[in-house]
Amino acid sequence: MKLSVVIPAYNEQESLPQTLQTLYATLSKHAVPHEIWVTNDNSKDNTLEVLANLSKEIPTLVYETNLGPNGFGYAVRYGLERFSGDCVAVFMADLSDDPEDLVKFYKKMVEGNYDAVFGTRWSKGGKVYDYPTVKKVINRMANFIIRLFMGVKYNDTTNAFKLYKRETMEGLKPFLSAHFNLTVELPLKTIVRGYSFAIVPNSWTNRKYGESKLKIKEMGSRYFFILMYCFIEKTFSRGDYRKKTQK
Repeated sequence: MKLSVVIPAYNEQESLPQTLQTLYATLSKHAVPHEIWVTNDNSKDNTLEVLANLSKEIPTLVYETNLGPNGFGYAVRYGLERFSGDCVAVFMADLSDDPEDLVKFYKKMVEGNYDAVFGTRWSKGGKVYDYPTVKKVINRMANFIIRLFMGVKYNDTTNAFKLYKRETMEGLKPFLSAHFNLTVELPLKTIVRGYSFAIVPNSWTNRKYGESKLKIKEMGSRYFFILMYCFIEKTFSRGDYRKKTQK
């Protein structure tokens, strides 16, 4: 099963060399067939030049520039519309996600034939390093509200680091989110539409370079919109969008 790793990158010239080299080395060590798909989200720094140089040493690296519209959600969606693998993971350009965890996700999916594998940083085995206090408080509050509102037990919906089969990703379309709320849309649709999933503890490490692209003040209403959409679909759609099973 070929794995595609979609990485959105905006002004990540400092982070990308370590991230892509580490990711490639890890996946190669574990003999995971893969492609690394990077969406250059119309960066204003030397991200494109860095990707061109890295492609000479990483044979599985594929990259394109998203000329617009731009933003985290659009950059991820650009890759999700173009990846070639049998399954696809969303991975951060700043190496906040651990490539070894991605291998665990992949093996879990293969062994259990799950439609998706979700990471959690807040259950036994999960770890966070240098997580900003304010961000942590907001994260736990948001996830509590999601769990309460949607009636789910999963405690890290806002975690972008997840793995989906190609068929699952196709079943989640059309995508609605243009920003970081895509990280909530994908797992909630997976759950509401009846796809199987496993939960695997993962670690998270704060970025070494640059600034986070997530602007919390700008995202509140957008997260709420997606939450309400998924709640309405779950409550009123009468299963019209649920996974189709063969009889």
